[in-house]
Amino acid sequence: MAQKLDPWKSTEISDYSKLFEEFGIQPFAEVLDALPDPHKYMKRGIVFGHRGYEMIADAIKNKKPFVILDGFMPTGKAHFGHKMVMDQIVWYQKQGGIVVVGMADCEAHAVRGLSWEECRQIGVEEYITSLIALGLQPENTRIYFQSECQPVKDLAFELGTKVNFSEMAAIYGFSGETHLAHMVSVLTQGADILHSQLPEFEGPIPVVVPVGADQDPHIRLTRDIASKMNMFLIERREDQKTGSKYWSVRGKNAPEGALKEIEKLLRDGFGGAGVQTKLSKEHIDIFGNISEAELTELVKNAELAHGGYAFVIPASTYHRFMSGLTGGKMSSSIPDSNIALSEDPKSAAKKIMKAKTGGRESAEEQRELGGEFDKCSVYELYLFHLTDDDNELIQVQKDCTSGNILCGECKKKAADKMEAFLTDLQQKREEAFDKLPLFGIDYVRK
Repeated sequence: MAQKLDPWKSTEISDYSKLFEEFGIQPFAEVLDALPDPHKYMKRGIVFGHRGYEMIADAIKNKKPFVILDGFMPTGKAHFGHKMVMDQIVWYQKQGGIVVVGMADCEAHAVRGLSWEECRQIGVEEYITSLIALGLQPENTRIYFQSECQPVKDLAFELGTKVNFSEMAAIYGFSGETHLAHMVSVLTQGADILHSQLPEFEGPIPVVVPVGADQDPHIRLTRDIASKMNMFLIERREDQKTGSKYWSVRGKNAPEGALKEIEKLLRDGFGGAGVQTKLSKEHIDIFGNISEAELTELVKNAELAHGGYAFVIPASTYHRFMSGLTGGKMSSSIPDSNIALSEDPKSAAKKIMKAKTGGRESAEEQRELGGEFDKCSVYELYLFHLTDDDNELIQVQKDCTSGNILCGECKKKAADKMEAFLTDLQQKREEAFDKLPLFGIDYVRK
């Protein structure tokens, strides 16, 4: 049975590998070696898939500009599941990325029914301060609320011209009872992803969006709409008679004369290099020695000159979900299943001491057979958050499977680490309130 990915409900994914076949997500392992210094989530297989990540890896390796875009729906406390995204945002900033973070208050208001005031308070006090406390720097960073960002709202309206209700229903399961604000919030998320490429911001630029697999419907829709919004489509084709390769630029939404201008630019800039063109009413074929990068840049400039968007199709990465401390997926609606980033450190330690583990039924059996770390929520805390040292992680595995350590002792070590981490984080979160103006956030605590 095919899996269903729902961005607004708890999604259980039993086999991540099926997402490659069912939804066309590509294995991240294929691009891992292209990164100079991958994040631990990437090296440990927590980031398991991607769409179009090659251009981001190239930008990081060659120090080219790119945007890291992500958003948070401010409906509850930020927890360690959200920290996974925040850690990646901070890492991308260190790799030279321009950080753009949206607070999805329009979505929270439309889907969860929160007031605008509640959205702002939760967005600042839970998400933005946590992100700053985890290391986000104000340089090359833009944080905004959807409801206050007019370019996002204007772009969402334009994106709506390229998608109809039938498409929305097929992707999200919308019905006649789905209210319009919910549908608009989907388009607003697409605008979140694409608006950095508008002329008033960075212009056409590679963008990467790190998400959990349940958010892939938003990514697929946005990539499709971005393609539809562009005037031109560049395709690599093969001559059926000779087998030779050539480029074809199709002017699907282009105004009259735009293809002729591309032909002129090619002739003026590449004619001496032996590049030849064949122009028809709806497309232009290009033969000869011109690279995809050169052609893409030329077509982009032609589109921008004719008032188009020339969107670079956004990339995405997909990370595994953390298990909840009580089993199943970590969820904000089940307090004992998660640890909030604003949680009292001692309360968090107590939750870990009660967490579900991969231990055996008795201490004797555990010492004889060892534990099953791959079924243990406490081990996942180590894997995702409690250590950056791979050797320490391997030792935790060995101690578990050999029976050298029982679950109680392992929990105590993890609880102590968590308590120390949160004690430090709470101090940094308090300090983050004073840093809000550096990020352009005007906020007074009540």
